[in-house]
Amino acid sequence: MKNKNIFVACDTSNLSEIKKIIRQTQTKKLKIVPKFGLQFFYSKIGRKFLENFKKDFWLDLKINDIPQTALSAVDSLKDLKKCKYITVHTNGGLEMLRAIKKKAKSINKDLKVLGVTILTSLNNKSLKEIGYTKSVEQLVLKQAGLIKKSRCDGIVCSAQESKIVRKKYPNLFIVTPGIRLPGDSTNDQSRVMTPNEAFSNKVSGIVMGRSLIKGNIKNNIQRLIDHLNKWSKDLKSVASQISTLLIL
Repeated sequence: MKNKNIFVACDTSNLSEIKKIIRQTQTKKLKIVPKFGLQFFYSKIGRKFLENFKKDFWLDLKINDIPQTALSAVDSLKDLKKCKYITVHTNGGLEMLRAIKKKAKSINKDLKVLGVTILTSLNNKSLKEIGYTKSVEQLVLKQAGLIKKSRCDGIVCSAQESKIVRKKYPNLFIVTPGIRLPGDSTNDQSRVMTPNEAFSNKVSGIVMGRSLIKGNIKNNIQRLIDHLNKWSKDLKSVASQISTLLIL
């Protein structure tokens, strides 16, 4: 299971909580990378903590501005040596995406730029309310094409759109947020799936927040491991049945 990319959303500005999440999500059975967003990064202690952080992390700032300003924003992150992923809004346009990718490569050749498509809190009704005429699926496919053209490293989209994106772009790095363990509340997100449903859509990685960090974190990690193990066992069972049929 260590070959699966799993990111934990550290959605708090409380340093003690951040340290607890990082400590309690570590397991020998899974590789879980912390994802820090605006709430922590903008906090008084957030940036300083990340300057000295010794493990790989994802900085989820969703940068979106005119190309030169976006470029300067990325350049200001060059002291965060262990940052391996940054996010930008795909609707910032091709010029912005290309500029950010070029700058990121000059800062750290291992730094991946991921384009955020349609937020998982939005649905087709929400898009119409803000003036879009295309559906979520149509927009995500269009934005995935922009990411390919810009030579950025991948996209962030919901697991529901990941299937059609993977079909059109077989080698694209696709990360899906809005992932919940079976039975957990969807909260403020409209397009959610379980980890196994997401990986069955051939995503490259998943982001989990509340399902892991709310309540007993260690118990939640074990629930995730059990959930992923069930999927692996089901796949092996199907493969065995197919093999038997072929022999017959």
